[in-house]
Amino acid sequence: MADERTFEVLLSEFRRVGVDPDTFSAMLALRPEDALRALRALPDGAGPSAFLAQLRKAGVQAHPGNSAEVSPEKRRRDKSA
Repeated sequence: MADERTFEVLLSEFRRVGVDPDTFSAMLALRPEDALRALRALPDGAGPSAFLAQLRKAGVQAHPGNSAEVSPEKRRRDKSA
């Protein structure tokens, strides 16, 4: 049930920001919490490029077909903090 609610919230946020999840294949490689964090930081209608930029800013790299990864720089900072 929680997964269904998370999916609904993600869809709502994607629509609000102006990202079509049906045509955004990189979304499949993201962890839901990473996607939500990036989406919630954006204004209405920001669009797909703003979403990708926000992911990069957070250190999340989406690779279609692979799982999303945290950049090595971000990983090192997190371990040393």
